[in-house]
Amino acid sequence: MKSSFESVLKSKNLVHLDKARNAGLTLPVRRVAFVLREHFSMMAFTGAVDALVTANLMSSLPLFEVKVVGGAQRLVVSDIGISISTDCTLEELDEKAQDILVVCGGFRVVLEPDPRLRAKLRAADGAGATLGGLWNGAYFLAEAGLLDGHECAFHPDGRVMMAEHFPKVRLSSRNHVVEATRISCAGANSSLGMMLDVVRDRANPELVSAVEEVLSCDKMKDVVDVSVVAIDFDPTLPSPLKIALELMHSNIEDPIEIDEIARYAGISRRHLERLFRRYVNATPPRYYLELRLTHARRLLQNTNKSLVEIAVACGFATLSHFHRCFRGLFDIPPGQFRSRVQFKG
Repeated sequence: MKSSFESVLKSKNLVHLDKARNAGLTLPVRRVAFVLREHFSMMAFTGAVDALVTANLMSSLPLFEVKVVGGAQRLVVSDIGISISTDCTLEELDEKAQDILVVCGGFRVVLEPDPRLRAKLRAADGAGATLGGLWNGAYFLAEAGLLDGHECAFHPDGRVMMAEHFPKVRLSSRNHVVEATRISCAGANSSLGMMLDVVRDRANPELVSAVEEVLSCDKMKDVVDVSVVAIDFDPTLPSPLKIALELMHSNIEDPIEIDEIARYAGISRRHLERLFRRYVNATPPRYYLELRLTHARRLLQNTNKSLVEIAVACGFATLSHFHRCFRGLFDIPPGQFRSRVQFKG
């Protein structure tokens, strides 16, 4: 049996695949500092940070080091009234040591010149840092003269002001913009997408897919238990393949023969195999096995079912067969996997 996952289900399991997590992750850690303005958007801030923290969780080595910066004090009040304790004040920040420096704005953030922040932004820019703004945080970059000639995403409420005061800034109609040295987003919902693009520049496609799988699983109206969001909700997916995937998802405990699935889908087995190779990156039997083992992994993590019960629930006739297949993909026996997950918890 081939080791590890082959299909698009790999992104669902990447954090548990030691071999995959240890591959090709030798990039230096990028230092990212978030400067919180009083009444900053909590949702925009947490969305941006979540992308970076999740990327770290999915990789064997951390890719980002996050620092939260306050103003004159180490406690900043967000737009929803929750106070955030920061790692340092703006005065204490070593801006020249940062790779990315992001100013976090919000609906009630006062947009007025701040000489201390202006000096920090200019020094960071001189040291080669990427500068960014969340919601209307890009105002402070523009006020420092650091957005001239750059494209910028900005909250709609402040676009007229930006156009009037900073005519050399190219206001974008997009909800977020990621350039080589400037990043910006227009609001709370777009901060995650902006930072996912930043992660995409640093990580391999498999890791990015895994991060998106975790953070974007509820974007659709319906959330499916054992699913691959990018595949299951793809409107261009051929109807026979959709039927085949639905049959597999609905018959994990009692697997259906592939020939029978092809018959239900109204196509030949050979045609079904071609569709799976094109869209799923695996043969139908292989994907079906990986789907069942993904379900087994979740049962090991989240239930007290015995190994025998889990084997049966995932369509394995014997415990030894389940043990062999699980170890083949996760490189660890199911019992040890459960112990390791419980220890981490």
